[in-house]
Amino acid sequence: MSNLRTPAGRRNVALVAGGVAALLALTGCTSDPAADEPASAEWELSTETPAPSGDIDSYSWVSYAEPYSLDYAYAFDYADNQVLANVCESLLRLNPDYSLSPGLAESFEQTSPTTWVYTLRDGVTFHDGTPLTAADAVASMSRHLDPAVGSSWFSVYQNVASIEQTGDLEVTVTTTIPDSQFNQGMGGSAGVIESAATLAEKGADYGNSTGLVNCTGPFELTEWKSGESVTLTRYDDYWDDELAAKSGEVKFVFMGDSTARVNALKSGDVDGGWMLPVDGIAQLQQTSGDVYFGLSTAVSSLIVSNLDGPLGDVRVRQALLMALDREGILDAAAKGFGEVTNALTTESVWGAASDATREEAFGGLADYPYDVEAAKQLVEEAGATGQKIVIKTAPIGNDFAVISQATVAAAQSIGLEAEIETVTPSAYTALFSDPSAREGVDLFYTVWYLSSPDPLEMYGVLRTGEFSNYGEWSNPEFDAIADEAVGIVDPDERAQKSAELQHIANEELPWLPLFTGPTTLFLGERITGVAPSINYLYYPWAATIGAR
Repeated sequence: MSNLRTPAGRRNVALVAGGVAALLALTGCTSDPAADEPASAEWELSTETPAPSGDIDSYSWVSYAEPYSLDYAYAFDYADNQVLANVCESLLRLNPDYSLSPGLAESFEQTSPTTWVYTLRDGVTFHDGTPLTAADAVASMSRHLDPAVGSSWFSVYQNVASIEQTGDLEVTVTTTIPDSQFNQGMGGSAGVIESAATLAEKGADYGNSTGLVNCTGPFELTEWKSGESVTLTRYDDYWDDELAAKSGEVKFVFMGDSTARVNALKSGDVDGGWMLPVDGIAQLQQTSGDVYFGLSTAVSSLIVSNLDGPLGDVRVRQALLMALDREGILDAAAKGFGEVTNALTTESVWGAASDATREEAFGGLADYPYDVEAAKQLVEEAGATGQKIVIKTAPIGNDFAVISQATVAAAQSIGLEAEIETVTPSAYTALFSDPSAREGVDLFYTVWYLSSPDPLEMYGVLRTGEFSNYGEWSNPEFDAIADEAVGIVDPDERAQKSAELQHIANEELPWLPLFTGPTTLFLGERITGVAPSINYLYYPWAATIGAR
């Protein structure tokens, strides 16, 4: 797939583009996926793996693709971030339970509704031995505001008025409006701090296989063989003793073929990997290694991209969701590894909410049970019988085939006409960035994950005029609640507003939620120690792995 750079709204595009690419890894194509027998998967979530017995000289890790870039401004995909998270660090740290804690900033404070002050740790060095300073932080963060850079994370900074050094180790960020989401984004790529001198020296080569990077993490990026592998070497002067790397070296091997990845893991040619091809999980469970299922923030959904057609009537959207056998789709597309959902967020991003607020968010949601006759009646009431919808898909993975075929069958069963348009993976990615690519398209599939521990990240996308509000859905009440929520500092109070937004989205269905699935992990017989969580995209997980 291609990664497209445009400065406006890139964060939300990034989340989807990353999700699309992930499907190359998560699924294995079959000749007739619709004919597969439903799987009865047995799995349970884990929060940890056994502690290592000690250090290990080296281990290898398989990735479904080579990183597009290791420049943090463009690192928005699984292949990029699973490497970069071990080399470069952010102001805040996104933990395995999806909570935020101090990272390179030892403390942070909101000193006014529009001011965030970050105090950096003293004694931190970059991999070339130079000390971390506030000037490095200012230079690193300011790149996201530079149109010439075209950062994938611009939307985190969209309300930023200034980024200033206010002390040797102090940075002050001023926003144009109260913006709770800015600080939430500092645990991901948007909060990464790089050496200002390296940024200036490397220029256009920064973050590629020639220029590499110079950061503060527990591993140093020492070699990038294009098309083959990336090698990380332990940085012995790393500042955080608790996360000092337990391995002297980690080698990431690129394997685009899902069968080859499974075989390499089974044989021990590589020691571990994230995002297991679902067709290979049962095979891997029979090896001397271990398969784990961990926290995820991703929801598989159908995006309604045309509200001028029959799906502009909410009754037709409701009918289509009711006509989709989502349990059957889960079995066929994901081999049963997951669960059907009626929300566009997972509970994992509601960690700062009280139990009562979380119950309010997920309790009482319409569940849209599988009921073709009732759905057909809704279509008739809407006067949409016989009208046509177009579903766009691509030959990316088994779930793409299953979901597109199931959607056509569901639409036809309730009196709609339906057609599948198949495009290349790169053309499919364009759906998320180019409005012209969505012309004449009513629905397309996504796996949308959140990169901060706040459900407002999801619902902010659906405000009127937002770049990633692909169907141009508009609800004034929703907009007003979302705008108010952005300015609320108290996490539970803000989550209460997000709960209201979740209910409106559940009723209006601008996107049709299908199912959620866990983060998958394989550890071979030589290694252990990493927490199975999607936070591996932003946390130095590879440092925790040692010998069994």
